Amino acid sequence: AFLGPPDVNVSSCLNCITVTIKLPTSYLRKNEKLWSLIDIYGELDYGITLKTLDGEHKRPHKRTTEEIFSTVIEELYPNRNYCVSVMVTASLNKKSIPSAWKCVTTDSVAQQDYYTVAIAGAVCLSLILAGALKWMHAGGYILQKTLLPHSLV
Repeated sequence: AFLGPPDVNVSSCLNCITVTIKLPTSYLRKNEKLWSLIDIYGELDYGITLKTLDGEHKRPHKRTTEEIFSTVIEELYPNRNYCVSVMVTASLNKKSIPSAWKCVTTDSVAQQDYYTVAIAGAVCLSLILAGALKWMHAGGYILQKTLLPHSLV
C-alpha cells in the first residue's frame, strides 16, 4: 500500500516559509477505531522538496511522531516564489505518493515596514483628530453646555 499524499499548507514569513503537514489518513480499523499512521508505524519520515527558479532541492529527511506538525524553512530570499512538496515514508513502507505542489511568496522587508508605517500613521491620525476635537470643544465650537446670552450672539 502507498502512503500519502499528506495535506500541506504553506505560509510566508520574512526570509522563510512555514510548512504545515497533516499526515495522510489510514483506512485500517482496529476495535471500530480508525488508526492513524502514527498508531501503525510509531514514527514516520518526511522529506520536503523545495522548488525555486533554479530547480528542485531535496531537504534532508526528518522524523515525526505527530499527526499534524509544522516546520520552518529558513534563509530564503525575500519576495521570491517558493513551492514545496512533501513525501511521507515509514521504515517498513517506502512506497509514497508526494503531496501536490503548494506555492507561496516570501515576505519582503518593505512589506513588513509598510505594516509598521501604516499602524504608526493610524495612531498619529487618531491622536491629531482627538486633539482637534478637544480644541474645538474647549473653544466652544461643538457640544456647548450652556446657551450664550442674546447680547453675546
